[in-house]
Parts: sequence; C-alpha cells; structure tokens
Amino acid sequence: MISVADFMTRDLVTVRESDDLALAESLLKLGGIRHLPVVRERKLVGLLTQRDLLRSGQAGAPAARDRAVSEVMTREPVAVRPGTGLAHAARLMLERKFGCLPVCEDDGLLVGIVTEADFVRFAADVVRDLDLVSEAVKARDRAGQA
Repeated sequence: MISVADFMTRDLVTVRESDDLALAESLLKLGGIRHLPVVRERKLVGLLTQRDLLRSGQAGAPAARDRAVSEVMTREPVAVRPGTGLAHAARLMLERKFGCLPVCEDDGLLVGIVTEADFVRFAADVVRDLDLVSEAVKARDRAGQA
C-alpha cells in the first residue's frame, strides 16, 4: 500500500495565527501555492487558502491586509496521518472537495501536505508509464508477427 508519507510534500511553507494577511498573500504568490497550514509551535491549528482570502475580500484589499491570519483561516482542518493509505486520502479529498490534506502525527505535529497538484503529477507519471508499457507490448507484438 502506498501511504501518504510516501507521497506528501515535506518542505512546507507555513504561517502563524498572528501573521498578517499581507504576509500570507505574499507567501502564496511567491511560492506559487494555494494552501498555507497555520501552525503554533509546529502543530497544525488551521489552514489558510487562496480561496479563503478571496472569499473574505482580503486579497489585494490594502485596508484589510493588516488583519491576522486567525481571522480568516479555517480552524481545525481535516488532517490525515502519515500512515494513511494514499487511495483513502484521494477519496477523502474527492468526497469532501478538499484541495489539500495536511499530514500530522498523532500529537498534531505537522509533517507534510498532500495537494490536488500532487495527485495530478502522480497521475501524469502513471499514465506516462502505462503508455511506455503499451508501446513495449505493441513493439513486441509487431516483432513476433515479423
């Protein structure tokens, strides 16, 4: 079984509850990412997404950029453990329409994140490998007919 730990992104960009929305927005843009885990002493306490910023009217609004991340973030986001099966995580994301799943140890320590982009990359690699196998089978069949 492929687990979330085998697949997750470990090099994380995070924010704290007290950070301002201007910083969060900058991190999202500079990192080319859409999800920011919110941590307190490396433990997950929330999730701030690009969509959260847009919904709250904060994105690009100069007067609101000084507000704290804690005012906009999703509190107590659904998270999975490193040992969670990758298929289970994918189904959870599909069923709940999540763009990501933070990955935490039992004590809440954030250790990674799995995103939709990770799954698309994985699917592209699998399809490429299937194409290679298909081409090899076709070449073998052609060689066998000659």
